[in-house]
Amino acid sequence: MKLLLISIMLLGVSTAQAASIYAGKAKAAAVCSQCHGVRAISADAPFPPLAGRDEEYLRMALKQYRDKTRVSDIMNNIAGSLTDKDINNIVNYYSRQSK
Repeated sequence: MKLLLISIMLLGVSTAQAASIYAGKAKAAAVCSQCHGVRAISADAPFPPLAGRDEEYLRMALKQYRDKTRVSDIMNNIAGSLTDKDINNIVNYYSRQSK
């Protein structure tokens, strides 16, 4: 019985994680990918690729842009519309993409 309960809990966690990554992919496609791409972009592009970046770095940077404690006219406007859930979903998506 205990093993069944643990299995069900783990299934719920992996399902939630998959949903978060899917939601992050959709939000990244709508908001981020035009400038940052989905995977690595050309070396001479003006914006850094986000694929494979550290989760905590991405989360911190997006929250700082949203809260305007990190200044960039473009990023402050874009990140200003993101909720904590949006940020977590985007971070889950990009941090799991290979460079």
